[in-house]
Amino acid sequence: MLSRTADNLYWLTRYVERADCLARILDVAQRLSYMPLTYGGSTNEWSSVVLTAGCADQFIEKHGPIEKATEENVVSFLALDPENPTSIRNCFEVARTNARSVRTALTSEMWDAINGAWIELRAFPDRGLSRDELTRFLAFVKESSLRFDGAMHRTMLRNDAFWFARTGTHVERADNTARILDVKYHVLLPEEERVGGPLDYFQWASILRSVSALTAFHWVYRDSVKPWLVADLLILNRAMPRSLASCYENLTGSLDDIADAYGRQGPAQRLARSIRARLSNQSIDDVFHTGLHEFISEFVSDNNKLGAEIAEQYLT
Repeated sequence: MLSRTADNLYWLTRYVERADCLARILDVAQRLSYMPLTYGGSTNEWSSVVLTAGCADQFIEKHGPIEKATEENVVSFLALDPENPTSIRNCFEVARTNARSVRTALTSEMWDAINGAWIELRAFPDRGLSRDELTRFLAFVKESSLRFDGAMHRTMLRNDAFWFARTGTHVERADNTARILDVKYHVLLPEEERVGGPLDYFQWASILRSVSALTAFHWVYRDSVKPWLVADLLILNRAMPRSLASCYENLTGSLDDIADAYGRQGPAQRLARSIRARLSNQSIDDVFHTGLHEFISEFVSDNNKLGAEIAEQYLT
């Protein structure tokens, strides 16, 4: 396979997954904004979205201090702003462009899913979504991602094209799960609220709902929502499809399949195995002893390094 084709497949799935993640982060913020209490600390739920999405510099350049972020300007910036290269609108635009470049490597169902999503997305305005419109928009984005992912799983031949596509999906999904979990770090409890209290419960439950994991949580733990159990599910539980451990199990498998197909391994395979082993050998007590935010920050950095290794080894 040409490196250009592999690159297009890899980034096609990354951008579809990124759009899904941004929708889920916005969904968390929308749920948290329904709370009648004012959060303490230096950030609110909408500034936390910008920090979690990793685009604070671009937001500040266009909308001013992040502390003054509002629902209106954050939604406009992250969802539909054509001038923001990482907005949901532009994620679908870039994903479709990549899909067109490798049209013959995709099944007709995959092309219909991404092209149909792009066409439907153009019906939404550039800005000014009401809360009801935002809810419908976020549901549309998540459903479009699920349709594309399902089409890929059910119709694509298991060859190098599939493995590069799945590699992109799981690199992005691991990054996204870590960032969604990190939302809780940026949305602080008021001083008068206790950890484990009603507000803390609502915030952690919102995180679980955003990744469609609340039911799974209760199946696994048979307990009320607790921070260390939520973190355990989304970081270390391999049975949870969006967990970091599950992403790296699938990611390592895809990279190994690529290595077998081309008859050689490289730094990308070794780094992926190293990160997977680290996740397998840690307990949730170790994570909280290090600090959840510190653990997530280190993981995001390592995941970015893996993305760079993959690009250097296969995509350039």
